[in-house]
Amino acid sequence: MEDPTESTRRRMVADINANAGNRATLEAEHGTVWDTDELGRDFEVIGFLAPFVVVRRKSDGKKGSVQFQHSPRLYSFIEDNR
Repeated sequence: MEDPTESTRRRMVADINANAGNRATLEAEHGTVWDTDELGRDFEVIGFLAPFVVVRRKSDGKKGSVQFQHSPRLYSFIEDNR
C-alpha cells in the first residue's frame, strides 16, 4: 500500500530530531508538552503515523494530534477544531 505522505513525514521526522529541544525550549514554543508517561495519563492513543499520534484527551474527550521528537521523547498537542 502506497502512502503519499511518507516522504514528507520522513523529512519532518529528520528535521524535528535534528533540532530536538529540551522540555523548557519546547514549552516556550508550544506551551504544555508531555513525556511518554504523561501522554498515557492524559490521552488515549487512537492512531500513530510518525511524527504524529492521533489522540483523545481524557479530561474532556477532545480529539487532536500530538507531534513528537525522539530524544528526549516529548509530545505537543494540537486540538482538532473540526
